[in-house]
Amino acid sequence: MGETVSFPSNGSQASGYLAVPRSGSGPGVLVVQEWWGLDPSLKRVADRLADEGFVALAPDLYHGELAGHTEMDKAARLMSELPPDRAARDMAGAITYLLGHAAVTGDAVGVVGFCMGGMLAFRIAAQEGARVAAAVPYYGAPLGDEPDWTNLTAPVLVHVAGNDDFFPPDAINALAEKLRGLGKDVTTHVYEGTGHAFAGDHNALGTLDEDAAATAWARTIEFLRAHLS
Repeated sequence: MGETVSFPSNGSQASGYLAVPRSGSGPGVLVVQEWWGLDPSLKRVADRLADEGFVALAPDLYHGELAGHTEMDKAARLMSELPPDRAARDMAGAITYLLGHAAVTGDAVGVVGFCMGGMLAFRIAAQEGARVAAAVPYYGAPLGDEPDWTNLTAPVLVHVAGNDDFFPPDAINALAEKLRGLGKDVTTHVYEGTGHAFAGDHNALGTLDEDAAATAWARTIEFLRAHLS
């Protein structure tokens, strides 16, 4: 079980869910929420990462707000009302917190994000440069409103749903191809026959695919271990 922690965020305070491995130390990983908020499913992701030996921190980007998995309209509103600058500050503050934590090894962190969090994983990796050593977006990417990619140095592993109206696979693959053209290290895996949020154990959209989720998770852990120290 993890705990709620608070950390500075550009002159203010933010909070999040921190899970530390039983060994007491490991590489840091930022876990970025779906549009529901910091819900039990996301906390379980942090716990699972801790079980794999990582120190995982999931910041609460909605600052206490939460949408239930049947509250699609509320989730959409919370996402649309999220101030992008505050989200960027909170994620940066969470990375600073991780890098300063006694349990965290290495001088850079990984980032794992889902849906909205997948898009934000791309953005924070581009924003933070060498402080992010690996990024793993699940079915999410900044399509049509891209950040400045100049400082993106982290390798990126993208898990893509084969049938996804929110983040279409063709659009994500096109972005990946563009980034590779800029000299970035981006790998995509398209999980044919799956829908958006196929790895979410909440199964809010009825799209959970346990086989695809297990494959994506194994690839995620292997990727993080390869790039984090």
